[in-house]
Amino acid sequence: MKALVLVCFFFCLQALAQPTWQVTNTSANPNNQRFDDVFFINDNVGWAANGYYASVYKTTDGGKNWTEQLNETDLGGNYYFRNIEFLNENIGFLGTLNNTFFKTIDGGNNWTEITNISPNPPAICGIETVGTSTVYACGAYFTPAQIIKSTDSGNTWQSIDMSAYANALVEILFLTEDLGFASGRSNNGATILKTTDGGVSWTEIYNSNSSGEYVWKMQVLDSNPNIIFGAIESVSPNPGKLVKSIDGGTTWTSYNAPETSIQAVGFITENHGWMGGHTTGFHETLDGGQTWTNLNTGSNLNRIFIINSTLAYASGTSVYKYTEETLNTDSIKERDRLDLAVRLENNPVSSILTFDITFESDDNLLIELYDVNGALIRQLTRDRVYSKSIKKYSFNVEDLASGGYLINFHNNTGRQSLKFIKN
Repeated sequence: MKALVLVCFFFCLQALAQPTWQVTNTSANPNNQRFDDVFFINDNVGWAANGYYASVYKTTDGGKNWTEQLNETDLGGNYYFRNIEFLNENIGFLGTLNNTFFKTIDGGNNWTEITNISPNPPAICGIETVGTSTVYACGAYFTPAQIIKSTDSGNTWQSIDMSAYANALVEILFLTEDLGFASGRSNNGATILKTTDGGVSWTEIYNSNSSGEYVWKMQVLDSNPNIIFGAIESVSPNPGKLVKSIDGGTTWTSYNAPETSIQAVGFITENHGWMGGHTTGFHETLDGGQTWTNLNTGSNLNRIFIINSTLAYASGTSVYKYTEETLNTDSIKERDRLDLAVRLENNPVSSILTFDITFESDDNLLIELYDVNGALIRQLTRDRVYSKSIKKYSFNVEDLASGGYLINFHNNTGRQSLKFIKN
């Protein structure tokens, strides 16, 4: 009888166990910078790409242990690793923000640069593998908008100019070799594009009509491919947004997201999901995005990778796991991300806006001008920074009416705004 009671007790405990988001031990990596991407080929085998310090980690036991497979010193240069994805357990692809794209054929032990793409994208922000041999990639969060495609496991590539549809692409997602979506922004606002012919032609199926916004990440619900989610990153004071379609992209519903700088999105049902971004950890909704609860877990989220209703992974300051297990990593502490060090020389401004920025390493930078309502006025510059440095910038703003404005800085590791007054 006692044995039977114990069996029932443990069975009830298991039945009551609920999955939670927990930190995996990649936080043992001391730099505490953002993991920009995480990808799993099955429940246990996965890879994570650490952006700023350009490292690739692999796990074969569902995130209990991670092994560093690649560091930028192995490649002999300075890189920012944006994303990672695999066709199978051997063939994978690694995108950077540094005009380079890498491939492995041995599960990530060795990587070689792909050099036969023309024109070569300045950066890769999204990768999608579909079927047994088809690979798509897109970029970048800065111009130009470009897609590359391979149908032979990355041996040869074709380049697709997307400037007619968008000025920046961040995410690409395919359901079959021919049916897929790409997202980013156009001159009009955050955009989602659809193709049914493998990228030969594209149709815009969504636009936020608020210039300066991005659709940063997308998800198609595995259990129902007609349900599509998109995460809109906006500019303060405007909130980020969740956009949702239940009819394959014909119509869309928009909900305010919990933060402005929203990037990650992941749902396990039509109503139960999470969002997060540069300045936030996991926010959870149980009603399809109408209301959100801050879980006070995680930070600096970029990707939520859903495997099933009780298992998922996410990338941010750490790699996180949604699981019924107890990972015993409560002692791992995370630090907040650091903003760019920007120093305004003059505020208020009469005619010339001048400031300097301290860069801790090479970087990509968009500087844009917004009004105080978060509406884009114009792009001031796009700059490529090649080394650790302090750079000075000056812009003529004589044409602006008196009042308050926002300068928005969007670089490899974040997005932030500073307010200035025009006399």
